[in-house]
Amino acid sequence: MNAFLPRLVAFALLTSSLLHAAGTVGRVGLPGAPAPGPFSEAVLFGFDDRAFPFRDNVETRLFTGQKPRLVIPPGPPGSHDEALLYYGSVIRIGDTFHLWYNGNHGPLRPLTGFEREKCVLAYATSKDGVNWTKPNLGLVSFNGSRENNIVDLPEPTLWSTGAVVHDPEDPDPRRRFKIAYTARYADGLRLSVAFSPDGLRWTPSPRNPVGPFLEMAGIAKHQGLFYVNGQAGLTVHRPVPVRRLVTFVSADFEHWSPAGAVGLDRGPDLRGPSADDQLHQYEEIHLGAALWNRGNVLVGIYGMWHGAATGDRGDAAIDLGLALTHDGIHFHEPIPNFRIVPAREQPGRPVGVAPALQQGQGMENVGDETLYWYSLWRGNQGSGVRLVTWPRDRLGALQPFRGAPARAVSRALQTAAGTVEAFVNVSGLGPNARLRIELLDRGFRPVAGYSGADAAVLSTDGFREAVRWKSGTTLPADGSLFHLSVSIEGVRPEDVRLYAVYVAGSAP
Repeated sequence: MNAFLPRLVAFALLTSSLLHAAGTVGRVGLPGAPAPGPFSEAVLFGFDDRAFPFRDNVETRLFTGQKPRLVIPPGPPGSHDEALLYYGSVIRIGDTFHLWYNGNHGPLRPLTGFEREKCVLAYATSKDGVNWTKPNLGLVSFNGSRENNIVDLPEPTLWSTGAVVHDPEDPDPRRRFKIAYTARYADGLRLSVAFSPDGLRWTPSPRNPVGPFLEMAGIAKHQGLFYVNGQAGLTVHRPVPVRRLVTFVSADFEHWSPAGAVGLDRGPDLRGPSADDQLHQYEEIHLGAALWNRGNVLVGIYGMWHGAATGDRGDAAIDLGLALTHDGIHFHEPIPNFRIVPAREQPGRPVGVAPALQQGQGMENVGDETLYWYSLWRGNQGSGVRLVTWPRDRLGALQPFRGAPARAVSRALQTAAGTVEAFVNVSGLGPNARLRIELLDRGFRPVAGYSGADAAVLSTDGFREAVRWKSGTTLPADGSLFHLSVSIEGVRPEDVRLYAVYVAGSAP
């Protein structure tokens, strides 16, 4: 999204004042967040109450991922990826998907029974995100042979975690790919980083380690800064020894915030040393949240750790949950504790242990589907990269209560310059249900030419249906603030699901 010009759509909270940067079109400041840039497209998910804070007779719905399947199996016994626990990233560049994953091999780690002592960073490619190839890179020798898909990351103490970001805007071509990972040092596991021109040949930073322990899953370049989040150490952010989602921020990928920001906490509110014996027993967040950067909002898939009364990690179950962030730091769940990818009955999972999933960085829209990759946390031949799908951008929706006309009004929007249009992702429309879309000004008064008899009326389903007012499809682009008001009408409004509204700009 950062590579697209011009960027024309900006957001403003109702309680904020606009901060216009000199010479910059459509820039807006939000209290408590880094100054955001404008976007070529803003995505207003129906299930996001920050996008649609004003609601009447509607409820938030979320939908679990469908068709779980294994798409990259582990290697054979004795190979560098005989246990493939993912801990990786998917990035689409042009018409190719690139995937980095952690290959586990060697003796079993104590206490886990499934992770291995040694790790390598491996690589795969795909044209569709479903069918993958492990290319023969010839870069690293393993068991006397270079015929493998191991990338050249010279880090002998690499731990399982790693998250890759593509940064084509970096003026140094040697740093166009960046990875945050965990490695072991004399004082323990620490946050480390490396750079690459092609994602295959990596140079660790001479400043390593660049931060404290962080078992990360999520990474994004958002509004000019890098955000890496993960599971902080169990002794960080005391007094409760639980896993929390913690984010570190950097401008150059080497100098990071001196402390992490807790963005989501599912642990109990306990105090004092009396809780020190209760390790692994709580509702926690495993590995932070993998991030899908949609420009104005980041969609996060986090590990929903369910601790067992025994405190034994082998008894803990892990589903995957959904959380959103608009600033890269503070997360909220549209429906708390909803399992967007349930761990139950995953194909090939080990028998005799609690089901546990592990999220991976990377989510993409491909045609009419949204794809997400993940893996089992436990298992050897049952491991590997897996895939679930949804219809495009239909992870959740706003849906009216039965028989009740409904309305949702967006947060304040601002557009400036060029042509700006709106599109709707919706289902359930037809002879018995329709959408009426109007514009309201900052004070919620109807905007002439876009409301009342001039409102847009939609009665056709689609993933991206154009909104047409009586005057046409173009939104006002004069810098004024306005709200989108979406009314759901008809004799069966409960059939309608509003998944998203897209506000997109093009060159003047």
